[in-house]
Order: sequence, then structure tokens, then C-alpha cells
Amino acid sequence: MRRHLLPLFALLTLPLFPAIASGSATTVAAALLPAERTAANVALDKDRHPDAVLAFADFRPGDVVADFAAGGGYYSELVATLVGPKGRVYAQVSPRFYNAEKWDAIRAVHPNIAMLVTSDTATSFAPDSLDVLFAHLVFHDLFLPPKPGQALQDPHAVIANWFAAIKPGGHVIIVDHAAGPGDVTEVAGRLHRIHPDAAKAAMVAAGFVWEGQSDILRRSTDDHSEPVFAPALRGNTDRFVYKFRKP
Repeated sequence: MRRHLLPLFALLTLPLFPAIASGSATTVAAALLPAERTAANVALDKDRHPDAVLAFADFRPGDVVADFAAGGGYYSELVATLVGPKGRVYAQVSPRFYNAEKWDAIRAVHPNIAMLVTSDTATSFAPDSLDVLFAHLVFHDLFLPPKPGQALQDPHAVIANWFAAIKPGGHVIIVDHAAGPGDVTEVAGRLHRIHPDAAKAAMVAAGFVWEGQSDILRRSTDDHSEPVFAPALRGNTDRFVYKFRKP
């Protein structure tokens, strides 16, 4: 059964650390400084171009942001710095990927991060609770074929919840591995990719307005035929960066 994960409840889990330092705004360059980031995450900067991605996303001080399927917190800690002590980042992590030791270290530096440890498709955000939802390399996961004995998940129900959760005028940022044409579920299962037009169509069908894209992560050397985890390709896939707005 799906349940609403109210940000108020998550707020109660925040540790009682002093507020992180922030003025009226924090620049992307300042957020990328390694002093407040884990070494493992800093090592990923080269292939991810976070400076351009974060500038395109345009997180503001005080924003309430959901980092959907946050993994190891690469973007959670960056966004936490940008939204400042008056903002909040809800890091949603599936139980099988949740490493308490790593996340405790991140949250010790960024007390404005709250954890939502729940499966991706079971996460249900409260209505009008978010300014931005950020989905990095995980949107295609909504369309994965079911495992043996499991029912096919409904990606459109998840996206509909995103639409309800985003405040009017708020945004969803999607970064994902680009695929060629084909059945969305089959391609997602085989290659862990999604065609940019399929992602756009699913978001627009839910009521979002496509607001633009960044080409910083496009790679012409990737012909979309290999799984994203192929050793020669990993970290160098052709990726699209889209921004959607709730009217």
C-alpha cells in the first residue's frame, strides 16, 4: 500500500546540528568545493558536469527539494548547500541502496537533509509540498519490467503523485541515459535507458509543461545500443537534461 510521506514527518528526523552556513544565496561554485562533500562524490564530478546541471536546475535558497532515488547522495549534498538552512532536501533512497554510515556522514555536514527510506514506486509525497523534484539517472527505472512474481509497476501513478506534490510554478528536473526508439519497458529493462521523447511524453501527459533542456551531457560517441553499465561506456553515456514546470 502506498502512503503519503509528509515532509513534516521527515523533518522530525533531522538531527539537531547548527544551521549550515549560507547567506541569501550560495553559488554553484561554492557548493562544489570539496570541504563539505564526501571524497567519493567529488570523484564523480568529471563525468557529471554538476556545475552546468545545477545552474540549469536553478535551485533557490529556501527551496524544498526531493532527490528521488538519491543513491549515495551525490546531488543531495550539493542541493542542500544551495537551498541553505531555510531549505530542505528529502533524500529518497530504496532500502537496498541505503547505507546508513555514508548517509549519517553526509547529514552531519548537511542537517537540512532528511531521509525517506522507501521503495521508489511506493514513495508518495504530500500535495503541494515540494518546490523541485530532482531525478538523476533514474527516470527509466519507473518503466522497468517486473521481476518474476511481481506485477508491472505503474510509472504514470508515480508521475501523477509528482504532479500533485509540486507546488504551482515548481519544477521537475530529469537527467537520464538516452535511448533510441523502441518499447519503453523493453529498452529500460535491457539497456537502462529511455528515449528523451518518451520521457517528455510521460511528463506532459501528467500535466507538466516542458520548459527546456541542457545539452551539456549529450555524447555523440554513444550510439544508444549498449547497456549503460558496459565498462567502456560507463560515465560517458549520452544523457539528456530536461526541465518541466507545473502550471
